[in-house]
Amino acid sequence: MTVDRILGKPLVSNGYTLAMTPERFGWLTPADAGCPIAALWEQFAAQGYLWLQGVLDRRAVLEFRRRFFAAFADAGLLAPGSAPTDGVYSGNREGKAAVNRRLAEIVRWASYEAFCLMAPIRDFYEEALGGEVYLHKRKLLRMTVPGDPSCTGAHYDLTYLRGGTDRVYTSWIPIGDAPAEMGGLVYLEGSDAWGRRMEAEYAARSADLTPDERIRAYNRYTASSGWITKDLPSLADRLATRWLAADYEAGDMMIHSAYMIHAATVNEDPALSTDIRYQFVTDPIDGRWGRDWSPDDGL
Repeated sequence: MTVDRILGKPLVSNGYTLAMTPERFGWLTPADAGCPIAALWEQFAAQGYLWLQGVLDRRAVLEFRRRFFAAFADAGLLAPGSAPTDGVYSGNREGKAAVNRRLAEIVRWASYEAFCLMAPIRDFYEEALGGEVYLHKRKLLRMTVPGDPSCTGAHYDLTYLRGGTDRVYTSWIPIGDAPAEMGGLVYLEGSDAWGRRMEAEYAARSADLTPDERIRAYNRYTASSGWITKDLPSLADRLATRWLAADYEAGDMMIHSAYMIHAATVNEDPALSTDIRYQFVTDPIDGRWGRDWSPDDGL
């Protein structure tokens, strides 16, 4: 990725267009997956994220993509005659309830569990954390249709994981090629430190809440979504920093800290990804994440 790559269109999130100036927009820095783990973890600590290019078997990723979209063959989701791996959208916006039911089934597939436990993922965390690791049972599969204006707003993950350790790490995996214009994740540069300050302030304010209320993402001290804001450009202005994007490919894996602020943008083609969470097995585990994800589980 080079800084002179020109986007084919502006990036939009929840109706707000990201400023494409050098002061407010840039590109993620890739990490060399072949580097020693100590060097990678040092880069992670400095950035709040790691973009590991090609660390997963591209064929395995695309095979799961094929299997996923083939499961919707009878739902009218894909264009007639198109190959499941291509994921060509039919334009049909009906049947959302049926799609959500199918998603809730797919997250229980043994093949999806195996995908999330691929050796490069598991081995990375075991080496990075120095021991046996735990994969959270609640694993999210995200499929967004083209042009859907509703995007994930700016947030940091610990907002939804306060019942366990803050040493929990997210792997976001694009299941297919996802250039920046396709709505992949964008990250707020340098925001890991700001997220930590926000969480410390939240902990101080919420000391009067019950333990159950304190760990909830939605209470009197937070927005109804748990997001910081939908207005990505204003947040970058407020913190005088940049949103960072990337041209992701099948086989890539993003890793980000529980405090790193990120969001999504509108996509032009059907976008498929998963985000899963690993931690050291002996650290406290948020019990709410011990159940399979469903689109309406309220977390």
